[in-house]
Amino acid sequence: MKRITVIGAGVAGLTTAFALAERGAEVTVIERGSAVGETSCSRYAGGMLAPWCERESTDPLVLSLGQEAVSFWAKICNSTVENGTLVLAQRRDLAELDRFGRRTSEYEVLDSAGIAALEPALAGRFQRGLFFKREGHTDPRKALLMLAARLEAMGVRFVFGTDGLASQGDADLVVDCRGLAAKDELSDLRGVKGEMLILRCPEIALKRPIRLLHPRIPFYVVPRENGLHMVGATMIESEDRTRITARSMVELINSAHALHPAFAEAEIVEIGTDARPAFPDNLPRIRRRGDIVYVNGLYRHGFLLSPALARMAASAIFDGAYFPEVMDETDSQRRCA
Repeated sequence: MKRITVIGAGVAGLTTAFALAERGAEVTVIERGSAVGETSCSRYAGGMLAPWCERESTDPLVLSLGQEAVSFWAKICNSTVENGTLVLAQRRDLAELDRFGRRTSEYEVLDSAGIAALEPALAGRFQRGLFFKREGHTDPRKALLMLAARLEAMGVRFVFGTDGLASQGDADLVVDCRGLAAKDELSDLRGVKGEMLILRCPEIALKRPIRLLHPRIPFYVVPRENGLHMVGATMIESEDRTRITARSMVELINSAHALHPAFAEAEIVEIGTDARPAFPDNLPRIRRRGDIVYVNGLYRHGFLLSPALARMAASAIFDGAYFPEVMDETDSQRRCA
C-alpha cells in the first residue's frame, strides 16, 4: 500500500486525496489552517459546474475535463443542484449574447416567456437568454466539509496547523496541492485575484446560476440557501489576497442591481477576496520532481476541474499514465509510477 501525504485541504487537495484513497493508498492530508478550506481560495468560489459556459473564454480542455464535475459533486454533496445555467444580457448588450452563443454549445435559446418560466423572479426583465440545462452548481463550503467527512470515513487522516513539505513524515510520495503557496517551488505560477460578495435578498428566489453579459464586466450570481446569493466576476492580475477594490465593489453591486432592482436593498453579508493559482495559459498542471507530485493551476475552475485532475493524478501515480494535456513534456521521462 502506498503511503501518500497530500499537502493542502482546499478543493485540489481534497479531491486528490479522494482519488488516491479510492485507489487504495494510505493518505494523510496536511493543512496549515485549523480547519478544512480555511486558508484556501476554494471557500470563495462560486461553485458553478458549467463547462459549456466556460468554453466561451477558455481552452477546449476545460470543457472536456469539466464534464465530470456535476456527477462527482452530486455524489459528494447533497446541496449540489442540477438546474443548469441561464445566460442573459440587457437589450443593449444582445450582441454579447450572440457572441457567447457562437463560442459555446449545448444550449437552448429562450424568449422572454421561456426565461420567466425558468426564473419567475426575472419575468419581463429580459428579451432573450441561453439555457445550458446540463450544468449545475454546488455550495463550495458545504461541499468541502462533506468531502472531508467522506475522506475520514475512508480512513484518510487529517493533520491541521502544519505547514510545508517538511511534514511528509514516512510517506512514499508527497502530493503538493498548496495552490499559490507553492509558488516557492513552481516559478511560473501566478496569482489572479478574485473578489465576491454574499448578499442576503430573500425577495429574489433564483433556482440556478445567472450570468449577465456585458462587454466590460461580465457578472454572475449563484443562489445559496436562506435568501443568500453569491455574486462575483472579477479577475485581476494581482496576488493581493486581502482587500476588495472600490471599483470592484461598485461594479458588483451595480451589476446585481441591473439583474434585479431588489438587490439594491440587499444586505451585504460577506466580502471575500483571494488569489487563484494559475499558470501562464490558465490551464492546470500535474508535475513531478523526485518524490513530490504537484497538482496546481486550477485558476478559476477549481470545483469544475479538480475531479478530473485528481483522477488523472491518481492514474499517473498508480499506473504511470501520462496525460500530455496537463503534464509537462519533461514529465514523460519521470512518470509517477
